[in-house]
Amino acid sequence: MSPSVPATPQPSVTPPVRPLAKGTLGRRLVVRVAVLVAVVAIGLSTVVALAAYNIQINQIDNRLGLALNRQTRPDDGGRGGPSPGGQVIGTITAVQTGGTASGVILVDKSSTSAPVGFETLSTDAVSQLTALTLADSSRTTVQLTGYGLYRVAAATDGTNRVIVGIPLNEVASAMTSLLLFEALLAGVVIIGAVVVARSVVVNSLAPLNRLAATATTVSNLPLESGEVEGIVRVPQRDTDPVSEVGRVGLAFNHMLDNVEGALAARHASEVKLRQFVADASHELRNPLAAIRGYAELTRRERDQVSDTMSHALTRIESESDRMSTLVEDLLLLARLDSGPALDVRATDLTEIVLNATSDARVAGPDHTWTLSLPDEPVYAMGDRYRLHQVLANLLANARTHTPAGTTVRTAVAVENGRAVLTVTDNGPGIAPELQSQVFERFTRADSSRVRKQGGSSTGLGLAIVAAVVAAHRGTASVQSEPGHTVFTVTLPIAPAPSAG
Repeated sequence: MSPSVPATPQPSVTPPVRPLAKGTLGRRLVVRVAVLVAVVAIGLSTVVALAAYNIQINQIDNRLGLALNRQTRPDDGGRGGPSPGGQVIGTITAVQTGGTASGVILVDKSSTSAPVGFETLSTDAVSQLTALTLADSSRTTVQLTGYGLYRVAAATDGTNRVIVGIPLNEVASAMTSLLLFEALLAGVVIIGAVVVARSVVVNSLAPLNRLAATATTVSNLPLESGEVEGIVRVPQRDTDPVSEVGRVGLAFNHMLDNVEGALAARHASEVKLRQFVADASHELRNPLAAIRGYAELTRRERDQVSDTMSHALTRIESESDRMSTLVEDLLLLARLDSGPALDVRATDLTEIVLNATSDARVAGPDHTWTLSLPDEPVYAMGDRYRLHQVLANLLANARTHTPAGTTVRTAVAVENGRAVLTVTDNGPGIAPELQSQVFERFTRADSSRVRKQGGSSTGLGLAIVAAVVAAHRGTASVQSEPGHTVFTVTLPIAPAPSAG
């Protein structure tokens, strides 16, 4: 990255506020509310389903107990009618096909045929039932091959083992319906929660979004100039100290008050300082002109003064000239700081480069001056006189701070829709620690760039370059290493003026 002086910043366009855009707090809140509601809904649905299942299983178990008692009573043998001697009759392995106890499975070990209303179970089902090791009055669920899911219980009456079972098909059907209803209800609840949460979150975050919009507007103001009026504030409705956002808005407005006050104080101080510099520079013009005049007048009578006096007068004249140049530069910078009056129009940079380089050749004959120009003229929007001054200062900087024999190349081109001026030399370069300061006032690079003996520098040449370029909404930058230093100026391009 090369040190540079950026163009005057332009207010950027604030993007439209999207409260639920990806990555926003609003979106995260809505998603988290939806997840929370989904977890609660699923949890409640699970609890309700388990409770309903347990209730139905308990009812089935009660029916099993009644059926088991009925089948083990000695008065009817458990088969829906009286038996000889009131004893349990024969081995029964059957499923009831009708009657008040429809679907009840009966099993014992003394009968050889199924009672009326029962049909014999399949061999696989009998094997499953006889393989069960059930304690008396215990309950279990069995998937009987060919018959489905059954809840079964067992009891022993003397030498007889009785197993009864009730199908769970109705329970399974009821549970399926319940789960479907709960899933539908949970979906409706989650969607409703998302809709409500979205509305609540958007309305709740609206003050925060307005605060962000105010902050964005303030951040786009040219605060570096110090002359800022009418800084927007957070609306009064968003500064209620009761709410968290309101406290933030109130603190933000207080901060803006302090910033505006500090900027106003700084601007007032800068105005006074610029006025002082301008007034002092203007007042110094007359005495400096008088000193130069008297020095020149005295030199006319050089033969009447000693050599020491003659040398002193020469130095007085030289330093007067240097101080006059410094005063003029200070006056120019003061005017630029106050808002320069530029005569901006389409300016031919090629012509400026030719003229400035020609002047540099005369001023520095011990340097090699080269040009790199395009086939067609390049026009930029700017003040012809000020742009000539920019290039003259850059060439003077190269002439003053590089040794004799240095090659200085001046080029003009168009890059990325901008007019570009470059001044490149193969001198000793600028020290890295000084490159970020070269465009500051009174910066001298004598420690790395060779200065000609007897040369003079006010330390304001590059500062004038930066100020003039910034006033043209352009940029000035430098890149330097030993043997290669390039100063680059970019300016707004302008269409070539039409002929005639």
